[in-house]
Amino acid sequence: MLLSELRGQNAAVRTLERALAHGRLPNAYLFTGPSGVGKREAALALAQAKLCPEKPGKGCGRCPVCHRIVTSNHPDARTFAPRDEGNRNIQVETVRSEILPVTQFAPFEGAHAFLIFPEADVSFPEQHPEAANALLKTLEEPRANITFVLLAEKPDSLLSTIRSRCQQLRFAPLPALVLEHVLEQHGITEDKRGAAVALAEGRADRAITLAKDGVADELFASALRIDRTLALRDTGRFVELSEELAKREDLELLIETLAAVYRDVAARALGLGPDKLRFRAKASELAELSPQIAAARVSLLAELPELLGRNANPQIALDHLFVQLAELR
Repeated sequence: MLLSELRGQNAAVRTLERALAHGRLPNAYLFTGPSGVGKREAALALAQAKLCPEKPGKGCGRCPVCHRIVTSNHPDARTFAPRDEGNRNIQVETVRSEILPVTQFAPFEGAHAFLIFPEADVSFPEQHPEAANALLKTLEEPRANITFVLLAEKPDSLLSTIRSRCQQLRFAPLPALVLEHVLEQHGITEDKRGAAVALAEGRADRAITLAKDGVADELFASALRIDRTLALRDTGRFVELSEELAKREDLELLIETLAAVYRDVAARALGLGPDKLRFRAKASELAELSPQIAAARVSLLAELPELLGRNANPQIALDHLFVQLAELR
C-alpha cells in the first residue's frame, strides 16, 4: 500500500508527503493511535516512497525495491518487532548486537534507511528502560540518512526522553466507510459488515475479527437478549443470566455492545439520522427498545469495569449491575 492509497489518515499522509517533497525527513517519527488504523502500512509506504527508483517520493508498489520493502527483504527497511516471550520488551543485548550495528553502517543499498518498530511501547516500556537508554544515544546523536519509525498504541508507556526526540503523528480511528471497504476487500459479505463496523472502534483488525464467523452479530443478538431479560424484572432470571455471562471471555466486549445498542436507541430518539447510528443496518430491531430507559442505562454500563475490579467474582458484579439496570424506567 502506497501513501496515496492510505485511507482515513489524510492529515498524517499530507505531513509525510510534505517531508518527502522537501527532502526533510526527521531522524525519528512516533506514529501513535490504535492498532489496525494504518500505522505500519504508513511506515512501509514511507520507506517505499523514499527508496523507490521508479517513482521517487511516491513509490510505485511494483518494482523489486518496493516489493522487497513490503516483504521485509530490503536491508534499508528493517523491522524490529517485540519478543514473543515474557514481557515482550526488546532486550538491551538485542539493541547492542542487532540494532545499533545497523545504525552505524546503514544505508546499505539506497540513499536512506528506515528502522521500524511496530510496537515500540511494548518493545521499550518505561518500566524496562535499559534497551531504550541504549537506543537513546543514537536518537540524540543521529547519523544522516537514517529515520527511526516508532509505532505505539500507548505512547505514554515510552520514556519521555524517547518521545521528545520523535516527531509525533497521530493516526485516528478509521471512518465507517473505510472499514466497510476493508471488510469488502477481505471477502466479508455485506450482511456481516454492519455490526462488525459498529463495534470495531475504527480499527480494521478488530472489524475483520468481529466479522469472521458472525462474531459481531452474535454479540448484538446477545445484547438484545440481555435487554429482554432485564424487561422481565425477574431476579431469578438475572442470577441465571449472570452465571452464564460470567463465563464468557468476551464479557466486557458484550457489555460494550449493549451500551452501543442503547446509545443508538437514545440517538434515534434525539432525531439523529441513520448515518449517525453505529447499528444503522439493524434499525428495525432497535425500534422496539425504549429510548428513555436506554439513555439512563448507558452510564450504568460504564461502571462495569469498576465493579469487576472491586469483585473477584464477575457473577457478583453482574448480579449487582442487572438489578440496577432493571430498576431504571
